[in-house]
Amino acid sequence: MSPALPARPRPRSRPRTLRTRLVLSTGMLVAVVCAVIGTVTAIVLRSYLYGQLDGQLGEVVRRAAAPRPPDLRRGGPLSFVQGGGQPIGTVGALTGDDGRVTDSAVSTSPRTWHGDGDPLREPLTAAQSDALARLPRDGRPHDVGLPGRGDYRARSVTAPDGTTYLVGIPTTSVQETLDTLIVVEVCVTAAGLVAAGIAAAATVRLALGPLRRVAATATRVSELPLHQGEVALHERVPEAEADPRTEVGQVGAALNRMLGHVGSALTVRQESETRVRQFVADASHELRTPLASILGYAELTRRTGAGAGTGSGDGGEAIGPRTRHALGRIESEARRMTGLVEDLLLLARLDTGRRPQAFADLDLSPLVVDAVSDARAAGPGHVWRMDLPAEPVAVRGDAARLHQVLVNLLANARTHTPAGTTVTARAASREGWAVVSVEDDGPGIPAELLPHVFERFARGDASRSRAAGGSGLGLAIVRAVVAAHGGEVGVQSAAGRTVFTVRLPVRHRRVAPPGLSAVAAGEIPLTRPFP
Repeated sequence: MSPALPARPRPRSRPRTLRTRLVLSTGMLVAVVCAVIGTVTAIVLRSYLYGQLDGQLGEVVRRAAAPRPPDLRRGGPLSFVQGGGQPIGTVGALTGDDGRVTDSAVSTSPRTWHGDGDPLREPLTAAQSDALARLPRDGRPHDVGLPGRGDYRARSVTAPDGTTYLVGIPTTSVQETLDTLIVVEVCVTAAGLVAAGIAAAATVRLALGPLRRVAATATRVSELPLHQGEVALHERVPEAEADPRTEVGQVGAALNRMLGHVGSALTVRQESETRVRQFVADASHELRTPLASILGYAELTRRTGAGAGTGSGDGGEAIGPRTRHALGRIESEARRMTGLVEDLLLLARLDTGRRPQAFADLDLSPLVVDAVSDARAAGPGHVWRMDLPAEPVAVRGDAARLHQVLVNLLANARTHTPAGTTVTARAASREGWAVVSVEDDGPGIPAELLPHVFERFARGDASRSRAAGGSGLGLAIVRAVVAAHGGEVGVQSAAGRTVFTVRLPVRHRRVAPPGLSAVAAGEIPLTRPFP
């Protein structure tokens, strides 16, 4: 037995707008009201018409039961079907003791009469007589259908002489009146629904105008980049749509209050971030001088001590190996702190929206070659490769900052992967973008760290082996510099493959590629260009 297939989820119906729901509700309400009015009108009219019809039938019954003289030569016992104001088609029948019809007649018009006999009446057929004979003998009106003649309103009556008559008049006129009424009601209802729909659509459109304007304000606010940079929140719902005496006005007033709170929070955040950025910039700028002094004095002391130890006669005091080692560490740490200060100062400048100043048309391929050459010298234990196109990858930007981007990406790959890892730098022009990527086949970035790699001071965990420590600002600088060039940077990582991709707007102006000395000398293997 094959397993039962899982039931397919039902497709969700498309939600209707408030305007559509209101128009449909109005149309349904009008339709229900028209249906109720039409039904009640038809019932009342039918009752009224049948009351009149029963009155006419009563007159015919009284004529049938009226005493007659013995001489029946003038019309016979069924003469009551003629004259008297009853409609054409009035039927009358005389029944015997067994209840069967013994004689019958129906009044006719001379224009429809054919044959011999009385031109004002003719006998019923056998089928019509049998249908009339089934009429209950209770003296109350009943509806009877006579084959070939339609519906009748009929009743029985017993004359003083004991004779039983069956009398009926046609309901054709009543049915025609009711049918005409129903047709008129349907037409009027349809026209009313159309008119009500148009009026409801126009009314709802006017009534929802303020709500649409409130929604438009909320939409404009939602499109503001509130998470980026300095944002002035000036959007507000107009005063006409913020009247608290109306429902829409209450929504507009609440939205204005919320926007006011958000604007205040953004102002406080902006002022706080401005103070922090200014502090970082000022502190970084002020730290550069003492760090330069520390580095200079340490280097001067080391050189002076080394000269004194060799008897150069410069008046310096000889220093021991431990002191020289300590001075070397002071110089190393001073250089590292200087680099950190320079990175912080660069980020502070980029945070304020200041773009690099030295923008020019350039080719990214030489920058990739230089950056890979530096990385190869710094990490000889890795395998370094390039994949460059034959044509220039032209962009407009700051060569020094873009070189720093490549250096940081390659240093990140070198630092966080073990020796023997292959690192490949690629450059190409694709669909209006200059694309530069750095790929390695290392252990990959942990999934929990991947969304935060471009944040400042972000650090990997033990799964990324580290040959040397870092400040945690390299990738943050990459993102800031790329954003200042109007580009974007992303990362994809899995075990055995990590790719950082930088996309910059292509400069459609041809740039002559300078000589690639490192590639020509064979120092760095150049793989096949992009297809």
